[in-house]
Amino acid sequence: MTAFWLSFVPLLIAVDAVGVLPLFLTLTEGMEAAARRRVIVQSVLTAAGVALAFVFFGNALLHLLGIGVADFMVAGGVLLFLFSLKDLLWPGLPDLSQDPEAVGPVPLGVPLLTGPAVLTSCLLLATQYGAPLTAAALALNFALAAVVFAFAARVHGLLGRTGTRIVQRVTLLLLAAIGVMTVRKGLELLLR
Repeated sequence: MTAFWLSFVPLLIAVDAVGVLPLFLTLTEGMEAAARRRVIVQSVLTAAGVALAFVFFGNALLHLLGIGVADFMVAGGVLLFLFSLKDLLWPGLPDLSQDPEAVGPVPLGVPLLTGPAVLTSCLLLATQYGAPLTAAALALNFALAAVVFAFAARVHGLLGRTGTRIVQRVTLLLLAAIGVMTVRKGLELLLR
C-alpha cells in the first residue's frame, strides 16, 4: 500500500488539477453546463489515455524513436509557452473556448493535465513500482481532476467575470514561466 501512495503523490503534483483550474475556467467561460461536462470528460479521458499509454509503452516508444526525457521537456515547455503567449499577447485570435470539441483534448487533456511532468513521472514510477500500480495511481488522480473541474462553475460564480479575467491573465503568465522553466530544465539535461 505504501508503494501506491509513493506513486500517487508525485502524480498528484504533476497532474496539478487545482493549478489547471483557472485555465479550465478561462477556456470554458460562457459554455453551457452540458458543453462544460463534455469538456471535462474529453480532457480527463484524453489525459488518462495518453498517460496510461506511457505507463505501459513509453520507454519502448522513446527508445524506438531515439527521444529522451529531456527532449520531451523542451518540446512540452515550448508548447506551454506558445499557448500562453498567444492568449496573453493576441487575445483577439480565434478562441478555442468556443469549440468544446477542441478544448477538451487539447490543450486541457494534453499538455495541461498530461504534460511532460506527468509523462516523465509515469516512466519513472512504472519502472520503480510497476505499471499496474502506477496505472491505479493515475486513475485516482484523474478522477480527482474530474471532480475539481466539476466544481469549477462554483469557483467562477465566486470570482465573477472580472475576477476570472484577472486570474486568467496571472495564470497565463505563470504558465508561460512554467514553459520556460521546463525548457530550461530540458536543456540542462541535454547539455549534461
